[in-house]
Amino acid sequence: MAIEIERKFLVNKDLLPLPNDGKKLIQGYIWSYPQKSLRIRIAGEKAFLTIKAGNDILKRSEFEYEIPMTDAHELLDLCDAKIEKTRYLIPMDSYTWEVDVFHGDNQGLIVAEIELASSEEQIQLPEWIDQEVSNDPKYLNVSLIENPFIKW
Repeated sequence: MAIEIERKFLVNKDLLPLPNDGKKLIQGYIWSYPQKSLRIRIAGEKAFLTIKAGNDILKRSEFEYEIPMTDAHELLDLCDAKIEKTRYLIPMDSYTWEVDVFHGDNQGLIVAEIELASSEEQIQLPEWIDQEVSNDPKYLNVSLIENPFIKW
């Protein structure tokens, strides 16, 4: 079983110069419940099916499989709504920060995520981190589809 341990933060966009090489992501959820979800994602030239499960937002089981692009498009058509964002990878120390700049109904939201080896692992936060939102479910992508940032 693959376990994902991830912390999530809001970004101060004035302090973060983004790299030029972001990757466009489009994703939707076939189904989602508080403890589990089935996500379809197109990331650049590849497509993935991802199952996430667990009660702890910080630490969940994650299973991800590459799928054919044609299947991904057909599965995304089954989703009621989609989320679009551009992801930038920012290496820092021995980590890689994933910074997501959201589009559409979530325009204006910028979130940084970092995956850790354990939930107790301590990290040095870069100056462009504004505040941690790891435990706030409204920042989960599945929540942003149901209640987008523009409605807050």
